[in-house]
Amino acid sequence: MNDSVKNRLSCTLHIGRNNTVKRFAAVPLTRNMKKLFALLFICSLYARGEAQTEPPLIQFSGLIMTEADGRLVPVPYATISVPQKRRGTYADYRGFFTIVVEKGEKVRFTCIGLEPVTITIPDTLTQDRYAIVQLMSQDTILLPEAVIFPWPSKEHFKIEFLKMDVTPELQRLATENLANEYLAEARKNPDIVPYGGRESANFYLRKQAREYYYIGQTPPMNIFSPLAWGQFFKAWKDGKFKKQKKG
Repeated sequence: MNDSVKNRLSCTLHIGRNNTVKRFAAVPLTRNMKKLFALLFICSLYARGEAQTEPPLIQFSGLIMTEADGRLVPVPYATISVPQKRRGTYADYRGFFTIVVEKGEKVRFTCIGLEPVTITIPDTLTQDRYAIVQLMSQDTILLPEAVIFPWPSKEHFKIEFLKMDVTPELQRLATENLANEYLAEARKNPDIVPYGGRESANFYLRKQAREYYYIGQTPPMNIFSPLAWGQFFKAWKDGKFKKQKKG
């Protein structure tokens, strides 16, 4: 191969290489690509701003107490609500509650027979937990007990009581009604002595509180409770599972 052919071939390769480098060196951005990059940049800034401006959550817990007979007692099953968010929770039978709130939110405490109380979560908290003891005052006035007798005065009652003819049948009925076995059975059987209004309401509220306490999850089973197993073995040792001999 002579020199002229070599020079022509080298020039051709050099020109082809330069064209390839120029073709892939830089691709010009189109208008749609510029809009897409600008939109992605704005979305990233917005997401970062939302993450920075999201208010921190506070675990708000405490006890609800009231005054009764000169001492502080817990308020069971009180309602704790956040009116702004339309959500809330219940206190348990010991008056304990816990709820997630935000700084500056208003929390309202209500219970039947007590005056409602509204507080504001401080916006100067430096921790993610806040605990208080909330006091509530009585809202109703209880009238003194009034006992109605068929006699006009205590003196007449005393006279009539002393004149009463206590027959052996009345003595037998009184002895049976005051026997320890009958009283013990009456405490267990509501058919003999029915529950009062306060006892019935307390039983219903306890049941409702247990249902709300485990809402959305499976309640615990006593088969895994060491206390239940301890009671079972104690009753077994005491012979409570033995068959009773028929007399």
